[in-house]
Amino acid sequence: MTRFGIVLILGIFMAVSAASAQDTAPVWVQIEAQPNLTEAQASARRYAAALPDVNGFSLGRGWYAIALGPYQRDEALRVLQVYRAEGVVPRDSYIAESSAYQQQFWPIGARFQGQPAIVAPDLPPVMVPEPASEPEPADETLSEARASESDLSSAQRAELQIALKWAGVYDGAIDAAFGPGTRNSMAKWQQANGYQPTGVLTTAQRATLLGRYNAVLEGLGVEIMRDNGAGIALKLPTAIVEFDHYEPPFVHFKTIGDIDARVLLISLQGDRTTLAGLYDVMQTLAIVPETGPRSLESDSFTLIGESALSISHSQVWLRDGQIKGFTLLWPAGDEERRKRLLSEMQTSFAWLPGTLDPAEGGSAAQRINLIAGLEVRQPKLSRSGFFVDETGAVLTTSEVVQACGRITIDEAYEADIAFTDPSLGVSVLRPRTSLAPRSVAIFQDQTPRIMSDVAVAGYSYGGLLGAPTLTFGQISDLRGLNGETHLKRLALSALDGDAGGPVLDRGGAVLGMLLPRHQQDGRALPDGVSFAATNGALQGVLNQSGVSARTTSEIGQIAAETLTDRAGALTVLVSCWE
Repeated sequence: MTRFGIVLILGIFMAVSAASAQDTAPVWVQIEAQPNLTEAQASARRYAAALPDVNGFSLGRGWYAIALGPYQRDEALRVLQVYRAEGVVPRDSYIAESSAYQQQFWPIGARFQGQPAIVAPDLPPVMVPEPASEPEPADETLSEARASESDLSSAQRAELQIALKWAGVYDGAIDAAFGPGTRNSMAKWQQANGYQPTGVLTTAQRATLLGRYNAVLEGLGVEIMRDNGAGIALKLPTAIVEFDHYEPPFVHFKTIGDIDARVLLISLQGDRTTLAGLYDVMQTLAIVPETGPRSLESDSFTLIGESALSISHSQVWLRDGQIKGFTLLWPAGDEERRKRLLSEMQTSFAWLPGTLDPAEGGSAAQRINLIAGLEVRQPKLSRSGFFVDETGAVLTTSEVVQACGRITIDEAYEADIAFTDPSLGVSVLRPRTSLAPRSVAIFQDQTPRIMSDVAVAGYSYGGLLGAPTLTFGQISDLRGLNGETHLKRLALSALDGDAGGPVLDRGGAVLGMLLPRHQQDGRALPDGVSFAATNGALQGVLNQSGVSARTTSEIGQIAAETLTDRAGALTVLVSCWE
């Protein structure tokens, strides 16, 4: 700071010191607080080199304040205003009472014992322009604000800290202790909102801060809900969700308002193995989008699913043989309200005695794609395929791998398209991690006879049965309807899910791959007519994709049970997901 600037300040001191003598209790301009004495002494020394009236005091709890003064209140406010304008003190500096300070450590050897305010030397005053608008007058005096603050409970003090953090002015712990960090944040909030930055919120200011903090939850009807059956109490948005039914381990709350939201309470008995199993199962639910952060710990898990339409947040804990938690499903794009509601649910979550009875409730309508009343995530299309080498490469129909967000083999292993022959409608998939198939296709080199028996292995019902089925038939022709040499015509009643599956002879060797039942020349095929791509065409595709096909010339015949086992080890479910 320049000598001229100091002279200006001293002139201002003289001008304002005579303005009013009504409040003679000295006050201070607190400009900084440090968490240890060494840093505080260094800071005081630095300020003293540029400013007059620098003092240092202990605040207790290991904190130390750097303050200017003591001044009369009006003079202190003017000092604060000018120093802020010149940028020589931090913007969050504020007026402090002497009662806030304990032992003095700066200047060394000084002891403040209630001395009167400093009188400035007799220098010509210099006018400082007034700000464009005066701060809003306080609704309480500082003493009254302190008195009303002293009546706050610990929960109310913690709530103020939470609101200050939400307002972006506080980054300390939520400990209900109004130390220097909280006081500085209060002064910052006051200054940003046109109040005098005293560091103590008045009753009206506290109401304004909390009102803004809670405004985002208006209309949601957030209130404590106790479910004794589940043994859970927490805050829920009762204006937009209501209890629907029990379906262990879930308590279902359905949407009743304009916001497409849902809530699940989770309650069951179990151990760490149960917790891990629940974590895996919940990731298959349609209400939990596949992308988003998630983590499994020894006694808890967090599962967040994010999509363009919704965000699902699940938190579950294990304690004393009980597993409890909740899921909040909320529309995407409403983040401020979702995060505030989620915070209310997290902080209010309480454990009551007991867990949900496994026999409680339950839906009368049971479906294989439901888990405890919740839709399991389903692929948009599923077909069959079969292993063609020892690393897990799969041959399948191109129909199933078009426009997929991701492709899976047996719903567990993600795969990529390695090669596609669009004219034949055949694709080769490579799993992203190497697999070890129990069996690999062996292609038959011998030309089969017309009317010889064949079987198609495939997931006829899209994986609902959990294993491939065999459909038996015969070879009707070694060509297509228009004489195509890359096709075989079969007398076989296949379903859509069988497409992509291997066509096997009675010895288990592969004769071709079943193709989808598309219309031929604009005409629908009659029942019992199917087509398969020939081995010659398939081996050409494999060669182009870098796969060496295994072949045999042996004509054999094995028992139907053995053929079923061999086909099951060879055939896979190929799924296309959004």
